Amino acid sequence: MINKLLGAAAMAAITCAVFPVHAAKMGGCSGSNLAKTESAIEAIADGQAKMTAQKEIAAANDALLNGKPGACSMHLNKAMHSTMAK
Repeated sequence: MINKLLGAAAMAAITCAVFPVHAAKMGGCSGSNLAKTESAIEAIADGQAKMTAQKEIAAANDALLNGKPGACSMHLNKAMHSTMAK
């Protein structure tokens, strides 16, 4: 199970790194998606998953501000996955 999740995360990271323009067009790194993910992070109990998600959302915000939509989408995706791993 974990191997499948790691494989899917690796494929998503490679896809976003190779196709950043496509990732930007998908709208994955929008203000509304960032807000939804931040709300989901707040609902998580304190622990490793929450810390990981907070780091990823901070990296996504930084990438968005620096005009790197592919990197932003990748970090936002990782943050979303961390919220699901409660």
